[in-house]
Amino acid sequence: MLTPFEIFIIIIMVALGTMFTRFLPFILFPENKKPPETILYLGGVLPSAMMGLLVVYCLRNVSFTSSSHGIPEIIAIASIVIIHKLKNNVLLSIGASTVIYMVLVQAIF
Repeated sequence: MLTPFEIFIIIIMVALGTMFTRFLPFILFPENKKPPETILYLGGVLPSAMMGLLVVYCLRNVSFTSSSHGIPEIIAIASIVIIHKLKNNVLLSIGASTVIYMVLVQAIF
């Protein structure tokens, strides 16, 4: 069991670690200086790479040979694409498609 002082120290250390990681980019790359080309390149390619990584991670355990055959996942992915193309709103497309997927998994499949 942790003492109140130990809990306080843990909270302070976590807060300092979080602040350090949030402030470090502004210290390393001030507004009046241009960031290195590597950083600019990574800023351009990493968002797309991370989205691809998340899609692969989310679909890694989908079995196309058993029970629902991945149909709820395919419908949810299609709904994300369609809603985003129609409304061009990331939060709406992700939120609505999550609801669609949960309804499919819980009530239909």
